[in-house]
Amino acid sequence: MPIEPATADHLAQILSHVIAPSFLLGAVASFVSILFTRMTHILDRLRSLNAIPDEGHARSLLKVDIPRLARRASLMNRAIFLSVCSGIVATLLIVLAFASAYAGIQHIWGAAILFMISLILLGTALVVFAIEIRIALTDYDHL
Repeated sequence: MPIEPATADHLAQILSHVIAPSFLLGAVASFVSILFTRMTHILDRLRSLNAIPDEGHARSLLKVDIPRLARRASLMNRAIFLSVCSGIVATLLIVLAFASAYAGIQHIWGAAILFMISLILLGTALVVFAIEIRIALTDYDHL
């Protein structure tokens, strides 16, 4: 038996449908915070290496790490972008659920597609983050 639109039961049903995207949105926000913190550390290290003179300084040899750090920063930027896109899609999903409930139309297929897109974007961000982690730790990080 379908639930009548614009009732408390209908709102409760819509709220139950947006629980998973809401948790996904919270996870994305936490993940972006972690990525941003990591990106900040990478950029700080790049700035400190760029401040070292090219020659005649005891730590000049550390400048060979600049291309690796630039690659890591690029990967972090990509992971942050993909994560934010995932959050945007999850937000659209939540808005779609409420808008379709208000309009009295089915949102099941649209919600499923948007949820899959959001998860694919987040999964891709995780893969990019894993690549960054693989190249992150070298002997230069301990000096």
